[in-house]
Amino acid sequence: MKLTVKECLELQVFKNARVLAGKEGLKNDVRQISVLDISGAEDMDLLGTDSTEIYLTSFLSCRNDHAKQLEIIRGVAGRGCAALVVFHVGKVLDKLDGQIIAVANEVKLPLIQMPSEVIYSQVISQVMDKVLYGDNFRNSLISNTVFHLLNFERHSSFQSAVIEAAISNDFQMILLSEDYNPVLTVETRHNVTIADAIRLGRERNVEGDTSKVYTMIDVNGVLTYWGPVVIGAEKYYMLIVDNEDSYTAGEITKLAEIIELAMGMWKYTPERDAKAEFIRALIRGNKSLAYTLQNEVKINGSDILSVFLSKGLDREKEAADFAGFEKKTNLEILKVVEEDETYGMVIKTEEIDEKEDCQADCVELFNRIKTTDGVRIFHVTGLAGIEGAGDAFRLISETWAFVQKVFPYKRVFTKYDLALVNTCINIQIQGGFLKKNNLELLEPFKLLGEHKGAQLLDTLETFVLDTGMNSGKTADFMDIHANTVQYRLKRINEILGVEVTGGRVIPGLTIALALNRLERAVS
Repeated sequence: MKLTVKECLELQVFKNARVLAGKEGLKNDVRQISVLDISGAEDMDLLGTDSTEIYLTSFLSCRNDHAKQLEIIRGVAGRGCAALVVFHVGKVLDKLDGQIIAVANEVKLPLIQMPSEVIYSQVISQVMDKVLYGDNFRNSLISNTVFHLLNFERHSSFQSAVIEAAISNDFQMILLSEDYNPVLTVETRHNVTIADAIRLGRERNVEGDTSKVYTMIDVNGVLTYWGPVVIGAEKYYMLIVDNEDSYTAGEITKLAEIIELAMGMWKYTPERDAKAEFIRALIRGNKSLAYTLQNEVKINGSDILSVFLSKGLDREKEAADFAGFEKKTNLEILKVVEEDETYGMVIKTEEIDEKEDCQADCVELFNRIKTTDGVRIFHVTGLAGIEGAGDAFRLISETWAFVQKVFPYKRVFTKYDLALVNTCINIQIQGGFLKKNNLELLEPFKLLGEHKGAQLLDTLETFVLDTGMNSGKTADFMDIHANTVQYRLKRINEILGVEVTGGRVIPGLTIALALNRLERAVS
């Protein structure tokens, strides 16, 4: 098909591209596209002389050499080039130098800058699809699919129609909720599991791909294509499997558009995301609904290893960490995302026999994903069925805001941290003698004077609540000498009349210190 540079710019992949120079050349014909990998004028003989070829480059071999870049601009224009498309500006190149743009204008070479997220293969796929096939595909995929999807006389529902279309054209389709839970599955082969495909989709972060071209992911030799769809204002992901590697990315994209259009014509409404609803039921404390959904989601209460809430976690990092964890451990993570919060649970799969062997894996996961600044993880690991999961979510929801006040330097909060703070909250609410009795454990510090008492109390709080009763860490934490910490702890023992690390002393003292911090934070 005859195609011009201007018509190429109308393709979806060029949506946010910028034409920086050579607008006079937008009428240039395009018949080929290739990657430019020369490093300067000395390599020009490696190029052809086809004026209908688009070259793609990142100037990798001369990223810091403007003179070489200018040589390449002049060279490809002189030998014949329809356009030069530059990728990864801001990553490989800080920016395209103004002199380069001026030279491209001088030689009337269209110079196009691509958005940083677009890669070579997406551009090559769309341009060549258009060059080779135009709007007419080489097979009957689209017409055959349309025939089945819109055969209202033969089919009673969209589900029935899409199953026959998939069988006839040798593809598979899975519709996933925004939380990556399948809500419609059309399988015509079983060469790859849905779980494997979803795991790789998370690793590739398809939710971060803004291109309309479907993202191709090879799952154990089977080609799968991912893309977003919107149904009734709700976001979903459509996963299409090309069973025999018969179609191009452009054809799959067109197929997805036809399927999405057919959903609207059938007035198809996806079934609810039962797994997300199961989690939300537990978050709300609706255990009866969770029991009702238990069989539908195929989760045994004994398989729930951990429940958690993460706040402030980067979505891309979260997807990669969760996918890597699932691959390494054969455990499954179910989650629902609400703004910057992720509620989820870790589920034992059939391959895992011993619950005890998995708890350390869960703790390792939470400690790994805490590394980003501002991230906070609240988890209860080690549960007793659906009742325990519901109680754990309740514990998290009641304490997450307060536990950060008691442990301001922590990023991962365990059930022990949450339980301690929950006890302090209950003491605060109850008030009276119980609250007075706990806070009076710290009264001796007030008798020392405001400055000295506050200094010793701060040291004790840091020692007990922040450093796990490690004097060396306390010294580092407070930026004081280790001997100073030892002296202050000895003085504290004298003032309180007890050994603060004693087994019968520390439980009550920890509650008193935590309650005191909470009182200061909320007063």
